[in-house]
Amino acid sequence: MEKKSTQGKVYEKAIKHWPKDERPREKLFREGEHKLSNTELLAILLRSGVKGQSAIDLARKIVQKFKTFRNMSHTDIRDWKEFKGLGDAKIAQVRAAMEIARRFGEEKIEDRLKIESSKDVYEIMLLRMRDLKKEVFKILMLNSQNRITDVFEIVQGSVNQASPIVREIFQKAAQKEAVSIICVHNHPSGDPYPSKEDEAFTQELIQAGKVLQTKVLDHIIIGDNSYYSFTDKGKIAAQCSKE
Repeated sequence: MEKKSTQGKVYEKAIKHWPKDERPREKLFREGEHKLSNTELLAILLRSGVKGQSAIDLARKIVQKFKTFRNMSHTDIRDWKEFKGLGDAKIAQVRAAMEIARRFGEEKIEDRLKIESSKDVYEIMLLRMRDLKKEVFKILMLNSQNRITDVFEIVQGSVNQASPIVREIFQKAAQKEAVSIICVHNHPSGDPYPSKEDEAFTQELIQAGKVLQTKVLDHIIIGDNSYYSFTDKGKIAAQCSKE
């Protein structure tokens, strides 16, 4: 099998037979990973292709299907099975890389010494929550200086049954000795505007916080590159006064 390069030269399909200056891995070390195309980066993850198809060919087909790395995340494993030569090992490698990228974004939590605005929370949680297919609640635990001490996931589903969620949130807050909390959840539709259920849930959260003496600093809903903050809209103002 042969492959014609972009320079019009003819090479065998297997990347190991290409000139060194055209191999993705060698290009990465020579010019830096930022110089590689999405296809070349993905080909390095895949490592090898199949008979008659190089890793670059396979990567190109994947990129053509999903368009962006963002679209590749949170996909069903069945979406990957249609590609010839993409077995469980390669799928696991790609999905692991996507998860590493998301966790890298979450590591901003460690760098963010203090939460000072809803935008701080949004920037921290965006990569993890923007593309989820189900509603997921995450609770940020803060100390008296508004520094994050812990983040945990409370539930997947919806706020239609708010009471059990609220009860679990404050049980966790008590266990972690949190002075205040920020609730964050996503809207898979991409529209962060709160529903009636979101409004009711937030009010129940606020009331429980008053009773249990744990401040609710905000409830933030993350959509597609946008967010809604109940505090910014003045709906949790009484809970956000500085001491």
